[in-house]
Amino acid sequence: MSFQSQYLLSVYQAVCQRNAGEPEFLQAVQEVLESLEPVVNKRPDLVKAGIIERLVEPERMIQFRVSWVDDKGEVRVNRGWRVQYNSAIGPYKGGLRLHPSVNASILKFLGFEQTFKNSLTGLPIGGAKGGADFNSRDKSEGEVMRFCQSFATELTKHIGADTDVPAGDIGVGPREIGFMFGQYKRLSNEFTGTFTGKSLYSGGSWVRKEATGYGLCYFAQEMLSHIKQDSFEGKTVVVSGSGNVAIYASEKAAQLGAKVVAMSDSDGYIYDENGIDLEVVKQIKEVERGRIKSYAERVPGAVYTPGCGEIWSVKCDVALPCATQNEINGEQAQQLVNNGVSVVAEGANMPCTPEAVEIFRANHVLFSPGKASNAGGVAVSSLEMCQNSMRYSWSFEEVDAKLKWIMANIFHNAYQASEEFDHKGDLVIGANIAGFLKVAEAMKWQGVAY
Repeated sequence: MSFQSQYLLSVYQAVCQRNAGEPEFLQAVQEVLESLEPVVNKRPDLVKAGIIERLVEPERMIQFRVSWVDDKGEVRVNRGWRVQYNSAIGPYKGGLRLHPSVNASILKFLGFEQTFKNSLTGLPIGGAKGGADFNSRDKSEGEVMRFCQSFATELTKHIGADTDVPAGDIGVGPREIGFMFGQYKRLSNEFTGTFTGKSLYSGGSWVRKEATGYGLCYFAQEMLSHIKQDSFEGKTVVVSGSGNVAIYASEKAAQLGAKVVAMSDSDGYIYDENGIDLEVVKQIKEVERGRIKSYAERVPGAVYTPGCGEIWSVKCDVALPCATQNEINGEQAQQLVNNGVSVVAEGANMPCTPEAVEIFRANHVLFSPGKASNAGGVAVSSLEMCQNSMRYSWSFEEVDAKLKWIMANIFHNAYQASEEFDHKGDLVIGANIAGFLKVAEAMKWQGVAY
C-alpha cells in the first residue's frame, strides 16, 4: 500500500473494516484512492464535503431470491443482486452478469468501476451493476428463459428508463436481455428503453454487439497515435477471451492492420501463427455456443493448449485482456514484458492485478485501465437509450462514428488529467481523476441528504 495522504489512508482503512471479505471491491477502491492523492492536495473543498467517503459506499444494494423451474420440473434457487452505486450524473447504468462466480464483492467492485467509466464517456449516466450466481452453460434455452423471467420479475421493481437501465455482461447477451425485457414489458405495461443490448427488432442499437471490442481498439489506436506516433499496423496481438469483447476487439484490430494470433476461453487457448480466422471463432462461439478448443480441430496449423492463463506466454506487441478480473498477475506481466510487449489495453474490468500494472509502468509499457478503454459498451448502451427516447434509429456507420469519437475523447480527457495533476502519460491516474472529478462536482452541487 502506498498512501501518502493520512486522510486517504483513513478512508481506505474504514472501507476495509466495513467490507471485510470483499477482496475485489477493496482492490478497486485502493487503486482509485491511491490515484486521488494529487486531487486531495489541490481540492480541499471535496474533502470537506465528504465526497470520497460517500463514493466508496453504494447508494443502494438489493439482494433477492430467484426461484425457477428446470426442465425436469424441479424448483431451483439462485441469488440475485442489483448494486445501484451512484446516480450523481444520471440514472444508474450498468450490466447484468450471470456466472457462478458472481457475489456481492464482485458486483460492488464492478459498480464502483462503472461509476467512473460512465463518467469518462461524457454521457449523463450513473453507475450500477447486477447479476446472479446462475450458470447458463449447461442449461436449455427454456431453462434460461424461465430463470431470466424470474430474475426480471424482481428486478422490475427497482428499474426504469429514468431510474436504472441494465445491460448485458458476462453470460448475458441479446437472448437473455430479450427474455428480461419481455418480462419487464409484461409487468410494467410499457415499452421503454429500460434495458439496453436489446435485439434490433426490440429497439436495440447497431454496433452494440461490437461496441466494447471496437471501442477498446479505437482507444488503443488513439493512445498509440498520440503518445508514440504509431498504430496497430503490422502489430502482433494476443486477445484473451472469446466472447463479444474479445471477438470484436480481434475483428477491429485486424481491420486496423494487426494480426491476432491467440484467443482463449476458461478451458484453454488457441494459437494460430497465420492469424485467427474469426469466422470460425464466431461459428463456434456465437452460433454453436461451443468451446474454443474445437478451433484447432477445424483450422490446419492451429494449436490448442489447456489452461487459459498460459496465453500470456505467447509473444506479442499488443496484449488485450478481454476475459475477466485479475487474469494477468505479476509473473504473467513480466513474461509479457520479457517477450517485448509494448501496449496493454484492458478490455475486461480490472483484468490486471496491481502487481502487473506496476510492472507495466516500470517497463514503460503503454497501459490503459479498463474503466477508460473498455467504456465502448456502455457508451453505445447510452446511445441506445437516446435512440429509444427519440423513437429513432441511427445507422451502423453513424453509431460507429459516435463510438470512435467518444473513445478518442476519453483518451484525451484522461491524458489531459494526467498532465494537469503532474503524472503525464499515466492513464491509470488520469482516468481515475477525470472520472472522479465529474462525479465529485455533481455530488458537491447536489448537497448532502441529512
